[in-house]
Amino acid sequence: MRLYALCDQEMLDSRGISVEKYIELAKAKNAEIIQYRNKSADISLIKQQLINIRKIYDGFLIVNDAYELIEFCDGVHVGQEDLEEIDKDTKKAVKILRNVIGKDKILGISTHNNEEVLAANDMDLNYIGLGAYRDTSTKKDISHVLGDNLDAIAKLSKHYVAAIGGVKEEDSFNHVTYHVIGSGLIK
Repeated sequence: MRLYALCDQEMLDSRGISVEKYIELAKAKNAEIIQYRNKSADISLIKQQLINIRKIYDGFLIVNDAYELIEFCDGVHVGQEDLEEIDKDTKKAVKILRNVIGKDKILGISTHNNEEVLAANDMDLNYIGLGAYRDTSTKKDISHVLGDNLDAIAKLSKHYVAAIGGVKEEDSFNHVTYHVIGSGLIK
């Protein structure tokens, strides 16, 4: 299993855990990628957190949504709704994002079904997040859980696939590259 750790500030705050403590847990589990997500902070706080994380973590660092901070990390991850805010045509939105962040940076998007995965195959991406695998308390807007269908849908992707949403370390997939684990790293 390859680990992609989701460092969600709201989840950390709700459990009284510092970003630094979470990064240490992720490093102890050999996380190859850490995504920093903070949906409520202003851009200057997100920037400072990325700088702080980079001081203690030398793996791939991804920022959620805040592509204007690309110089402080290795890539960006955006959801379908965030893409649509850039442009209603998600394929065009990905082109715009790729032009902003550059070819040398990682770009990933969230996908939730066959159609979105197949559409992503024609986009200049490094990976897709696919899910939700199961219900999770850290994401409130899950409209559909893929369950055992996740692996079959992942097989349709030409990109690396990161299983998202309620994924646990012990889960097993055949066509998934990364397990995205957030609160599951906290014991």
